[in-house]
Amino acid sequence: MALTQRLDLRQTQSLVMTPQLQQAIKLLQLSNMELSDYVDREIEQNPLLERDEAEFGDGGGGQANGDASGAPGEGGREGGIDQAEPAPAVNSADQRQLDTHELTTSDHMAGGSDAPLDTDFENVWTNGSAADGGFDGGEAFGDWSSKGGSSSFEDGDYNLEQTLSGETSLRDHLIGQLNVDIADPVDRLIGLALIDMLDAAGYVTGDLDALAEQLNCELSRIEAVLRRVQRFDPPGVFARSLKECLEIQLRERNHLDPAMQAMLDNLELLAARNVAALLKVCGVDAEDLSDMVAEIRTLDPKPALRFDHQVVQTVTPDILMRLQPGGGWLIELNTETLPRVLINQRYFAQVSGEVRNKAEKEYISERFNSANWLVKSLHQRANTILKVATEIVRQQDLFFVKGVQYLRPLILRDIAEAIGMHESTVSRVTTNKFMATPRGVFELKYFFTSSINGADGEAAHSAEAVRFRIKALIDGEPPEGILSDDRIVEILKSDGIDIARRTVAKYREAMRIPSSVQRRREKSMRL
Repeated sequence: MALTQRLDLRQTQSLVMTPQLQQAIKLLQLSNMELSDYVDREIEQNPLLERDEAEFGDGGGGQANGDASGAPGEGGREGGIDQAEPAPAVNSADQRQLDTHELTTSDHMAGGSDAPLDTDFENVWTNGSAADGGFDGGEAFGDWSSKGGSSSFEDGDYNLEQTLSGETSLRDHLIGQLNVDIADPVDRLIGLALIDMLDAAGYVTGDLDALAEQLNCELSRIEAVLRRVQRFDPPGVFARSLKECLEIQLRERNHLDPAMQAMLDNLELLAARNVAALLKVCGVDAEDLSDMVAEIRTLDPKPALRFDHQVVQTVTPDILMRLQPGGGWLIELNTETLPRVLINQRYFAQVSGEVRNKAEKEYISERFNSANWLVKSLHQRANTILKVATEIVRQQDLFFVKGVQYLRPLILRDIAEAIGMHESTVSRVTTNKFMATPRGVFELKYFFTSSINGADGEAAHSAEAVRFRIKALIDGEPPEGILSDDRIVEILKSDGIDIARRTVAKYREAMRIPSSVQRRREKSMRL
């Protein structure tokens, strides 16, 4: 076989992950808040990008006023789903409001293809404003905060915020009591050291022997100071164990009798709901034991948590959904959290005419192309999110109408096939995205649940709906008729749900519901 050289021409197709395409994919995974931070970083790096100063001024709302009438949805009710389109990229001199158009089931299934990323868009990404008219906080309040609220304030640096009272921390609360109740400077120093040893729940952490060695004093003196500070408010603080925490609170109520002390000495029996053993060790009857358990429940096992003033960060929805008066659902992006970006065409024309060499020309061109691609990616992201959210609402219509027990099985492939996208795109869109619905705020991933076969072998039930059904059965069980896992399986099969006992146990444990034996003990103690 002879070795020769030859020239062949071959044509192949391949997907090249360009930086622009990687950026578009990355934007799909970001929530609206993360997207706003990303756009801020891009504005810092690109001199041609800028925030629209009229972001809260002109530009209309996130939707237009349109009627919502359509074909019946899958839930068997009248009305369709209206989808509020994202704000189109338009020129800053000719901004347009977001258009709202009706999407019936037939319309949606007929045209579900994704718009190409290289569509010719203009150079403005706008999210639409929430109200007409501009608002300038500086003009509204002027320099009042820096000059004082009236002429009676002589200090020119007066600030209204300085008059606001702050929340008292646990440390400040305890130090105030320490300064009043303990006069000896050495004991006060020991008390400060004990305060520094408290954890978030108010328990003393660390070794008292090590503290005695560190402070070079007798262990008995530290223990004496500990007993004194254990009388501080809140009751139960400075305890070294749960048992001691409960003892302190009961002693303050003057309810620490021998029977209650015996119960505290056997907390493991109380945790196991072992009524027979508790009756024996406490030496009381069933009625007294029930009263003792009820009092234990009124105690605070973590007394310091009431001083935790950290603000819980609420979830900001990326998608808004509401029922229209004429029927159907209206779905739109949360325009309050979307960034509004402009490309400064005037500045681009100015610097383009003043370039002096090839490097500057390439830099300006690259920045302009990058800005244009960002605008196109933002527009494509909005279209994709709305398309996915609309199809989710369409397929889970009964959930929004009747409740969680009507949540149907749904996987990524179902949405991808309905809207003509790849499963990976749907997965990225539903990651870390939340939708505000009439039934609460849910992550888009919540609506995707596995299916459980029906008893007839044909119908399928959502795993989330089955978990809800199990919880409802357990919540409604009477004390004299505690349901075992096997009994729950029988009830579900009679309702047409084919489920194994181990699956019921798995769902029950995931919801932190104790077993039937533990529930029987707990309810018998409450009687």
